[in-house]
Amino acid sequence: MSPSVQQLVVYPVKACRGIAVDAWPVEPRGLRHDRRFMVVTPEGRFVTQRELAELCMIETALELDRARLVLRRDGHGEVALPLAPEGGAPLRVTVWSDQVDARVVGADADAWLTAALGQPLRLVYFPDASHRPTDPACAPGFETGFADGFPLLVIGQASLDDLDARLVTPVPMDRFRPSLVVAGSAPFAEDGWREVACGEVALRIVKPCGRCVVTTTDQRTAERSQEPLRTLATYRRQDGEVMFGQNAVVVRPGMIRVGDPVRIG
Repeated sequence: MSPSVQQLVVYPVKACRGIAVDAWPVEPRGLRHDRRFMVVTPEGRFVTQRELAELCMIETALELDRARLVLRRDGHGEVALPLAPEGGAPLRVTVWSDQVDARVVGADADAWLTAALGQPLRLVYFPDASHRPTDPACAPGFETGFADGFPLLVIGQASLDDLDARLVTPVPMDRFRPSLVVAGSAPFAEDGWREVACGEVALRIVKPCGRCVVTTTDQRTAERSQEPLRTLATYRRQDGEVMFGQNAVVVRPGMIRVGDPVRIG
């Protein structure tokens, strides 16, 4: 079986639920609309599932025909927002050690998030004019949006199958929040990939992904356990981190589709 694209997932809001798509444009900063929005504290520090697991309970929907992003949570209704907000107040936000020029989406978004998650929060947008370079030690000359560090995360389905065979209770792929899942490769074959081409798109693999407590968070309930991080640590530890999946940057933008053959370099 030759490698092929098994799944594509877009995450419009960093740390919230993703959207599986059958075909999608890939731009220099990653999948279109991916992590252009982010939840922050009132002071502008980024908030993720690491400290607020209930972010996984926020569903996202893209209404492209109406140019809207819709956020929902059971028991809290929904809020609809412009997909490309204009005119919001500027806010300098922090993502890890990076300072990023963002725009506040608006009072309605802030009020809804605060009520849905039970603490003061704001929603910000990454405008086209902002810039956030990727780590020059790994990927000089590339940019990303509000992703942790790189535009895309690539994982082979066989790698999850290998992990699940070691667990008492298997976990789904959404624990790892991939952008691109590849079928038909050997377990952890992606560790040795350098270039990945699929559809019109070419990616460069730049760095293994060190995993954190988010992988232990059930993405449907926000409940946490010790797995799968505990088991992964027994055989996937490298340089003090537990690795699963590979970070990638975009060498050639274009369309990508589920079922596209994947060419490995």
